Amino acid sequence: MSSQAGFSLRSRNPDVLTCIANLSNDEVFTPPEFANKMLDKVAQAWASANSGANIWANSSVRFLDPCTKSGVFLREITSHLTKGLAAEIPNLEDRVNHILTKQVFGIGITHLTSLLARRSVYCSKHANGEHSIAKSFTSDQGNIWFERTEHSWHDGKCTYCGASRKTLDRGQELETHAYAFIHTDGIKTRVAELFGEDMQFDVIIGNPPYQLNTDGFGTQARPIYHQFIQQAKALAPRFLCMVIPARWFSGGMGLDEFRESMLTDNRIRSIVDYLTASDVFPGVGLKGGVCYFLWERDNPGLCHVTTYYKNEPPSTATRKLLEEGADIFIRFNEGLSILKKVVAVETGSDKSLELPEAKKFLNLVHYCPVKKMLDARRTPLSWTPEAPPSRGLFL
Repeated sequence: MSSQAGFSLRSRNPDVLTCIANLSNDEVFTPPEFANKMLDKVAQAWASANSGANIWANSSVRFLDPCTKSGVFLREITSHLTKGLAAEIPNLEDRVNHILTKQVFGIGITHLTSLLARRSVYCSKHANGEHSIAKSFTSDQGNIWFERTEHSWHDGKCTYCGASRKTLDRGQELETHAYAFIHTDGIKTRVAELFGEDMQFDVIIGNPPYQLNTDGFGTQARPIYHQFIQQAKALAPRFLCMVIPARWFSGGMGLDEFRESMLTDNRIRSIVDYLTASDVFPGVGLKGGVCYFLWERDNPGLCHVTTYYKNEPPSTATRKLLEEGADIFIRFNEGLSILKKVVAVETGSDKSLELPEAKKFLNLVHYCPVKKMLDARRTPLSWTPEAPPSRGLFL
C-alpha cells in the first residue's frame, strides 16, 4: 500500500469521530463538522489580516489544542494543511511528517483521550510506532502530550482549579482530572517544558472541559473553562478560538471577573451563539446554550455577534459586547435594539442603557396587584419609592 493510500484511509465514511459517545456533559467531544466551522472562522480572520493569504498554505503556522480529547481539531487542521501545502512540499510523506512534527500540537486532558487523539492524528496511539504516518518522532507521545498531573490540595480544595479532594483524590488507578494547562503558575514555561522549546503558537483552538464538582453535587459544579481561556491568552497567540457554555454572558459561580474581562476585551471579534446546546452537541443538556468566540490579538474592534435558534434564520449584528450602562452581555441583537429605543424614550438618548435613579426597576411606583386590591376596597393608595408596599410585583 502506498503512503498516499494509507493516509487517505482517514477520510473514509463514516467518520468514527461522529460515532463516539461523550464522556459526560462536562467533557464533550466536538463533532467534526462543527470543528470545521470554527477552523473556517480562523481561516477567514487569517486571510483578512494577511492580505487574503491562505493559512493552510503556510508551512510555518503553529497550532495548539490545549485540551484535546478526540483529536478532531488537530486531525482536521492536518487535513487542511495536507491539501494546502501540496505545492510547497510535493512529496506526501514529507509533507505530512512536516505538519505533524512542526505545526500541530496538543495537550491531552486524560490518558484515554491522549491515546484517542494520537490515533486520530497519527493513525496510531504510538507516535513513533510502525503504523504512525509521522516518520521522525523519537517519542511515543509525539506532539500530543499527556502525563498524569496531581492537584495541589489545601484545606480540601485544589489551589488551581478548586476541585474537591474528597471527590478527586482517588488513588493512582483513576484519573485525577488535574488538567496540566491550568495547573501551573507559569504557562509559558510549562509549555516550553512540555514541547522542549520556547513555543510561540499562532492559533490556539479547542473545546475545554467545562466544570468540576466541588463537593460531589451537580449544583456545586465549579466552572473551569474560563481558566483555559485565561491561560491561552497568556500565551499570546495571534488567534484564539474556543467553544464553551454561554452561561458566562451573565456571570455565575466564579465567573463575574471573567465575564467582565471578556466583555471589556475588544480583541474578541466574533461570537457565534447557539441558544440550544443540542444544536451543536446532540444529546448534551447544557442549560443556557453554547457559543464559540474568536479572539484576535492584533486586531481590536467591534464584535460580530451571530445568534442561532433551531431552524430560524440567524440573527447578526456588529456591536460592542458591553453596552454603556450595562454590566452583562445583552444576548439578543433584536432585544438590544428594542432596549435602546425604550431607554431613548425614557431619557432622550440611546447612548447609554443606564436609567435615571427614579426610573430604575426597584423604584417604580406602578405596583399593580396591590393597587387593584386597594382600589377595589376604595382604600387610599399612598407610598413612596423609599417605602414601597411589602407585597406585589413591580411592572
